[in-house]
Amino acid sequence: MKIIGYKLGKLRVPLVTPFKTALRNVDHVEDIVIMIETDTGHVGYGAAPATAVITGDTHGSIIDAIRNYIMPMVTGMEVSQLNQINEIIGEALINNFSAKAAVEIAVYDLFAQAHGVPLYKMLGGGQPRIASDITISVDYIDKMVADSIRAADAGYETLKIKVGKDLGVDIKRVKAIYAAVKDRCLLRLDANQGWTARETVAALHELESSGIELELIEQPVKGADLKGMKYITERVRTPVMADESTFGPREVIELIQMGAADIINIKLMKTGGLSDAIKIADIAKIYDVKCMIGCMLESSISVTAAAHLAVAKSSVITKVDLDGPALCQFNPVTGGATFRGPDIELNETPGLGIEAIENLIPLD
Repeated sequence: MKIIGYKLGKLRVPLVTPFKTALRNVDHVEDIVIMIETDTGHVGYGAAPATAVITGDTHGSIIDAIRNYIMPMVTGMEVSQLNQINEIIGEALINNFSAKAAVEIAVYDLFAQAHGVPLYKMLGGGQPRIASDITISVDYIDKMVADSIRAADAGYETLKIKVGKDLGVDIKRVKAIYAAVKDRCLLRLDANQGWTARETVAALHELESSGIELELIEQPVKGADLKGMKYITERVRTPVMADESTFGPREVIELIQMGAADIINIKLMKTGGLSDAIKIADIAKIYDVKCMIGCMLESSISVTAAAHLAVAKSSVITKVDLDGPALCQFNPVTGGATFRGPDIELNETPGLGIEAIENLIPLD
């Protein structure tokens, strides 16, 4: 199976409600989709969103990186040369992790198709069912409480609460949500780099002393502030999870050896695809550190790939935050993973199992 070409498209899917964090407000998922073509007629699917405030990637940079740097270097190669293709993608240009992720996902899709098995089996196998949390966007307290109750009624057992805009109000938000759903849901906090280290410690001490039990606090300080992450980890009972502080394997090793986090959040759009995500999971396994599989605001194309990884590495990826498709008004993808509320189920179709994508706008 040889790579002979590719097509690009843009996918735009409206959200059920606006997605609000300390960094941005969004009302649509917008992905750049790549379809890699082969001489056997098989097509590999990958996708990436623009997340300029986190990875630095825009739609324009993703398209340019794929068109002018990555695909010219891998076109003509045999899909069986997976490791070599991954090295070429990684070295094609500096950073541009989301563009690399989109292409890698499509190549892994083809690699599994070539062997006639679903991707999770190529990555090691497992039980093809996982359950995700759902994000509660930062908003007025009454709105966040209502959204949390609605999520609990829909069967979600874990909620990720967005905070990080105003420390005092954030504490009130968490207390109100905890009072409303504490017997039904676990709570994860995501401050999106919105607090300082001292603010985080003060906030968690107050919440902890109030009897509020949180599953974790995610990336409360700036991604580059590893000392701040370590300061927090050493002073609170709540487990601290690194997100923007860790993009690749080297950063994960440094963070773990510093004792600057208890949990690592793996996102394909940060790691540049599946190959480095696999390395991170294996490194965390060696150090006996647990991981979460997360996503940006993405469609089910790339989230399906992340779900396959989570299934195959379930001994170390013990937490799932793959709610992007659940936040959308509809799923434009035929095939791939099935998303029903918190439940994600993989099918047994080779590769990612994607058959078609509706509403895809071709990019010439």
